[in-house]
Amino acid sequence: MSNSISGLNARAWANVSGAAILGNYDTIQSVTGVEAMAVVKADAYGHGVDFVAPLLRTHGVTWLGVALPSEAVALRAAGDQGKVLCWLSTPGDPDLAACVEAGVDLSVSSSRELHEIAIAARALGARASIHIKIDTGLNRNGLPLGELGLLIVELGLLINEGVISVRGLWSHLASADHVDHEIARESVSAQRLIFVSALAELASAGIEPEVIHLSNTAGALWHPDSRFNLVRVGIGMYGLSPNTQRATSADLGLVPAMTVVARLSSVKAVPIGAGVSYLHTWIARRDSHLGLVPVGYGDGIPRSASNRVSVSVGGEMPPQVGTIAMDQFVIDVTDCVDSCSAGSEVYLFGSGEHGELTADQWGVATGSIGYEIVTRLGSRIPRVHM
Repeated sequence: MSNSISGLNARAWANVSGAAILGNYDTIQSVTGVEAMAVVKADAYGHGVDFVAPLLRTHGVTWLGVALPSEAVALRAAGDQGKVLCWLSTPGDPDLAACVEAGVDLSVSSSRELHEIAIAARALGARASIHIKIDTGLNRNGLPLGELGLLIVELGLLINEGVISVRGLWSHLASADHVDHEIARESVSAQRLIFVSALAELASAGIEPEVIHLSNTAGALWHPDSRFNLVRVGIGMYGLSPNTQRATSADLGLVPAMTVVARLSSVKAVPIGAGVSYLHTWIARRDSHLGLVPVGYGDGIPRSASNRVSVSVGGEMPPQVGTIAMDQFVIDVTDCVDSCSAGSEVYLFGSGEHGELTADQWGVATGSIGYEIVTRLGSRIPRVHM
C-alpha cells in the first residue's frame, strides 16, 4: 500500500524508499570491494537530498558528491560535516569561497579554477583541499593531460604557500555502459591509460593523492580495472541501470527507490470515434472509458511519453492515450473500468511492485534514459520518504 502526504488524499506523490537506496549502495560496493562516494547532486537525482544525505551518513558513507558549489553549501547548512566533493563551478561563483570555508573539497579542471580557489583560501587563512580532474576522453570538464605539467608548477607554489592541498585525482568515463562490451572495454582502457599517466606525472613531482577515482556506476559494476581506491555511485544507488540495453536494474540486483503515484480525477465514457487531448493524437476505436490522471509535463512527466507508456491501476495496465498536457493526461480504462474510479491510485513508474513500469522503461519509451525521468520530476509532486 502506498502512503499519501500526511495521510491526506493527495493529488500525486512520490514514495522514496530509504531501504532501497541503502540496499543498492551496499550491492554496488560489495561488487567493487572499495570505498564508494555517494553522488547526491540534483537533489539526490530527484529523490530529496535532505532525506538521502543524512540517511547515507547514518549508514557510514564517508564521501558525498555534488555538482554545484550551491549544493555543497546547502549540505553544510543542513548540518552535514562529512567529506564532500563539488566539481562544477563557473568563474566568480559566489559559493566557491563558502565551500573553502566549509571544508568542502573542490575539483580543479583548469588553472583558472585553481587560482580562484587559492584566492579564497588565502583570504580565509585556510588550506583548500582539491581533486584534480583529468580529461581522459569525455571532452567535457577536466584538464587535458598536456596541461598537467604547467598546473603542477602552479600547484607546487600554492602547496608551499599552504593554501592548497591535493586530496584526489579523478576523471569520468565516457562509454563504460556501452551495450557492446568490447567497445566499452576499449574505451575504458584508453581512458585509464591517460589517467594512469597523470597519476605517474603527479607522483614524479612528489604529489600523491589520497583518493583516486575514475569509476562511475557503470565502471564500478563492469570494469574492475577502473576502480582504484574509490568509486562514485550515482544512478545505481537509486536503483536504475546505467544502460538498460546492457542490463536492467533487476539484472543488477538493484531496486528502484522512487515510485510515483497519482489519484484518478475522473472516469468517463466516450463514444467510438472520439478524439483525446490536444490534436486528437488518439481516437477511440470503440465505445471507451477514459481515466483522467492529474499530472503532466508541468510536474516533469515527459510529453514525449504520449501514447507510448502504460500505467498500473488496480493491478491492470491501461495505456496512456492522447497528448500529455501540462497538468494532466488520459488513460484508456475500458478493459478495467470495473476496478477503477475517481480516487483510484495510479502507479506511473516505480519498482514494479504494483505491476508498473520502471523509470528506466519510461526512459526507453521516450527515447531518453531513466536518469532524466527521475531528475526532472517537479516540486508539485512531493516526496514521501519511507
